[in-house]
Amino acid sequence: MPTSNDTPHVLDRREGPHGEVVLRRHGDRLEIIANGCFLMDTSDGRSERRLVDAALDALTGRDHPDVLIGGLGVGFSLAHAAANPRWGGITVVERERAIVEWHLDGPLSAFSAEALADPRTEIVEADLVAYVNETSATYDALCLDIDNGPGWTVTEGNENLYGKAGLASCARVLRPGGVLAVWSAQPSPEFEETLWNAGFQQVRTEEIPVARGVPDVVHLGISPG
Repeated sequence: MPTSNDTPHVLDRREGPHGEVVLRRHGDRLEIIANGCFLMDTSDGRSERRLVDAALDALTGRDHPDVLIGGLGVGFSLAHAAANPRWGGITVVERERAIVEWHLDGPLSAFSAEALADPRTEIVEADLVAYVNETSATYDALCLDIDNGPGWTVTEGNENLYGKAGLASCARVLRPGGVLAVWSAQPSPEFEETLWNAGFQQVRTEEIPVARGVPDVVHLGISPG
């Protein structure tokens, strides 16, 4: 018989423009579910933190580089970036109002309150795919964590981001020599090839071990130009 710790408890459920998003408590962790698809939880965060660090490590000779983080999630990437004084501006694009509110005055504020109060932080409520197509802002690094990976997207529209045209939009918001870092729940040699074909340089993949199963990865590339 399952115990109370084995049974997820829904804390909030919202219907938004992109479908249903749910915040639930499962034992001692919080989980975000989108359209029935598990996105992330608060149990670890090593790979989300490495996403930010790998991008910064790839930037050489830049004082206080600006980073654009695609996806607020449970706040691991934002909090880790804000904890590092080397970063300059920290912009987070999140399309789900519910997730933003869970951080501003809900259960996820425990993971992000200090980062949100940091004067370097800006939260933009927008669809990341549209944002990289339309914004006039540019950044030194773009850290993407809006899906479970290039081959496992949350919504169909996100698929375009990982093709040649979408990567051209990512390159457009990156300053010359800027870094694109993409989180994925599994390696994707096909995506590596697409990065090369889109003109990115020094393409590589870092593996981050997880408790069980296939390791998480961060795909990295340096923007052309």
